[in-house]
Amino acid sequence: MTTTHPIVAVLGTGIIGAPVARNLSRHGVTVRAWNRTASKAAALAVDGVQPAATPAEAVDGAGVVLTVLTDGPRVLATMEAAAPKLAPGTVWVQLSTVGEAVDELARFAAEHDLVFVDAPVQGTRQPAEAGKLVVMAAGPQPARATVQPLFDAIAARTVWVAEDGAGGAASRLKLVLNTWVIALTHGTGEALALADRLGVDPQHFLDVVSGGPMDSGFFQAKSAAILAGDFSTSFSVDNSAKDARLVLAAAERVGVTLDATEAGHRRFQRAAVQGHGAEDMAAGYFASFTD
Repeated sequence: MTTTHPIVAVLGTGIIGAPVARNLSRHGVTVRAWNRTASKAAALAVDGVQPAATPAEAVDGAGVVLTVLTDGPRVLATMEAAAPKLAPGTVWVQLSTVGEAVDELARFAAEHDLVFVDAPVQGTRQPAEAGKLVVMAAGPQPARATVQPLFDAIAARTVWVAEDGAGGAASRLKLVLNTWVIALTHGTGEALALADRLGVDPQHFLDVVSGGPMDSGFFQAKSAAILAGDFSTSFSVDNSAKDARLVLAAAERVGVTLDATEAGHRRFQRAAVQGHGAEDMAAGYFASFTD
């Protein structure tokens, strides 16, 4: 049985957006892509993706719009630019990490009669390229038949958390997950920094952790990056600082003190000042050294 997909507009073709567009195209979806840096969208033409010059051009005639941008204000500005060509009833799937800006996005969707699906993703460059992201989704039941095949093309699994995308349940879950990611990143970096200055062989540290209850794929990936000095960007220090800031803002609103996340935010900021802002979040490691 052949599945007919709607035309999909992907707005934002960075580290996550580009592989999302490619994987959709590889699954037979007609994809139009826009990026603020036009060359990034144009580079996807070899994968069958149609580059668009403007957000409005990308969404014209599309049944589904995916936004994969840095933060809430950029998502909103891009959708405002697309608004003249957004047809009522278009399904808008926001994949970005926007924190509590999700409320403003939901209002925009309601004002333009869009079907809003809040669906931030967990994963960085490698799982995005492999189509192994995890989608956390909240949206109305009627839209799920449309978007689930698209999620299946870009993700290993989808976790549906609510039937109302406007409630922001998925974006708030993403804040909780990012709190854990920040702790793992800095825990790994600080342990290896201390090992370095104490003269401890880092391989001994890895040998103790590996295969035990403290092990994880994330720990293995970030420790390997630090020890190899390879900070090729899967998710940048600058974006990690942004995510930490979103977590802290939400925590302050609900009266929760997150000391470790606050310290993690400062570490990302310090690493950025040291010149590591565009490098992988594992480069938060350098914040341990002031000499």
